[in-house]
Amino acid sequence: MAEEDQEEGQEATEGEDAAKEAEAGGKKKKLLILAPIVLLLLGAGGWFGASYLGFFEESGKMQVSENTPPPPKPAFYHELPEMVVNLSSRETQSHYLKMKIALEVSDQSVAEAMQPNLPRVLDLFQVYLRELRAEDLEGSQGIYRLKEELLKRINLAVHPSRVNRILFKEIIVQ
Repeated sequence: MAEEDQEEGQEATEGEDAAKEAEAGGKKKKLLILAPIVLLLLGAGGWFGASYLGFFEESGKMQVSENTPPPPKPAFYHELPEMVVNLSSRETQSHYLKMKIALEVSDQSVAEAMQPNLPRVLDLFQVYLRELRAEDLEGSQGIYRLKEELLKRINLAVHPSRVNRILFKEIIVQ
C-alpha cells in the first residue's frame, strides 16, 4: 500500500512538473511573439518622431509647400498729432482724453495720399470723441469699440485709400 501511495505521489509530482514546464513554454512562446511586435512599434514610433522633428530633411534646403502663404508685406505707419479732448459729462467734474495714435497702412503711397485728408480725419475724430463719456472708455471692451469706431470713420474720410489698423501709442482718461 505504501508503494502505491508513493507511485501516486510520483505521478502527481510528474504531472505538476509537466504542467509547470508547459506553462513556462507558453510564456516563452508569448515572449517570442510579442517581442518583435513591441520592437516594431517602438521603431515605428521613433521613426515618426524623428521625421516629425525634421531629422531626415536635407540640412541645406528648406522645404516650401504649395500651401505656404507668402511672407507678409511690411507695414507703414503714419502718426497723427497728439489729441486732447474734453469728454461729455453731466457731472461738475470734467474728464479729459489724451491720445497718441499711429495708423497702419499697406504702403507708403497710401500714407502720402492721406496727408491732404488729415484735417478732415482730425475733425471727425474730435467730433466723435467729444460725445463720449468716461464710462464709454472703461475696460478693454470700451477701448476696442473706440478703436473700431475710429477705424470706420477714418476709412470713410480717406476713401479710396484704406487704413488697416489704428494703434494706440498712448491713451489716458482723466
